[in-house]
Amino acid sequence: MTISTTVSFGLALALIGLFAGWRGARPPNPLKGPRMAPWRFIMLLAAAGAMMFLFSALRMAGLNPPGS
Repeated sequence: MTISTTVSFGLALALIGLFAGWRGARPPNPLKGPRMAPWRFIMLLAAAGAMMFLFSALRMAGLNPPGS
């Protein structure tokens, strides 16, 4: 995988995490029924994936992130 695809996947996951965080922070509406998507869990998974792609891109660029 090249560095450009790694960075683009990382940015896509970061955007998904931002969207899921926004949706998860909205107040519940009991009249519409329960939320069927676990937005907070999706946000956590997307943030973890974005961090993994970020560290992978840093390693490809020749930098050693802290803790690795």
